[in-house]
Amino acid sequence: MPNIRDIRRRIRSVKNTRQITKAMKMVAAAKLRRAQERALAARPYAVMITRVLESLIKRADLLDEKTGDPKHPLLAQRPEENILLVLVTGDRGLAGAFNSNVLKATAKFIQANQDKNISIAAVGRKGRDYLRRRYPARQADSETRAGKIEVISEHLNLLGKIEYQAVEEIVEKVIKAYEHGEIDSVYVIYNEFKSVISQRVIAQRILPVQQIGRREVALAEEFSLEERERAGEAARAAGISLKEPEETEEERKAKEFASSDVDYIYEQPPAEIFAGMLPRYVVLQIFQAMLESVAAENAARMTAMDSASNNANDVIDSLTLTMNRARQATITKEIIEIVSGAAAL
Repeated sequence: MPNIRDIRRRIRSVKNTRQITKAMKMVAAAKLRRAQERALAARPYAVMITRVLESLIKRADLLDEKTGDPKHPLLAQRPEENILLVLVTGDRGLAGAFNSNVLKATAKFIQANQDKNISIAAVGRKGRDYLRRRYPARQADSETRAGKIEVISEHLNLLGKIEYQAVEEIVEKVIKAYEHGEIDSVYVIYNEFKSVISQRVIAQRILPVQQIGRREVALAEEFSLEERERAGEAARAAGISLKEPEETEEERKAKEFASSDVDYIYEQPPAEIFAGMLPRYVVLQIFQAMLESVAAENAARMTAMDSASNNANDVIDSLTLTMNRARQATITKEIIEIVSGAAAL
């Protein structure tokens, strides 16, 4: 029978751990609310820039009259021989299966495109560490490939506080590489987040741009029913809404643009405006992907910490039962010794 003092020490240790996991759950819930607010605040701009581009497409001549090819380089489609993959993971652990789900989807994407050259830009420490163990990294000043699958850049601690300018600098390099023909397509793998119970890991094609306003999903990994139920329980316990954020007044106004038959007059030629706005549209897509990834990571961490707290409760109950049994056995033994001593007299 275990020592009662050791059992009590273990119970205190588990209770201390439970306090930590409960605190981490509430912190993750607070960060999740802020991440949802940031993603919601970016939606009107995304809707407006999409509407403006849709309006410009109707008024601008985007194809070359002689060849029929797109005039803008970001619309040009080429055979996929060189792919750039932007992998978005977290910088920290303790988030359940969040990072492993994204990495599993990455492995499937690479397996499906193993006959092509894949360059990977890692956003997040967990993705960087995973890639380092498996694929070579190209030197910053080298123009030759390090391998068929290589890591060309890494961006750490970017998701802690996402700045649009930082994302824009990264995407500008990607756009230049695409315009110069160094890569033929760009994909981003991340956790698409709509609500706590509505998530999936997707590989979205960013370049070439084929249809404004529509996500081109090349790979999607849905969450299981058990994962959604567990996330729902954790969200309800933390006071997080399970519904998708409702459409704001700014979004409704943005959607009204170009939806009527009004003939807008642009100061610059429509083709010139389109050429200037299309790169911003590409930046916005990757910026939104990172915002959603941050929200998904905090939702996963909240769920994981809720599960850890529940497991701690189970361990405490089990240890308390064991302690009571050990104490009862000790009392019974002492009574037997007293009775036996009295009988011997």
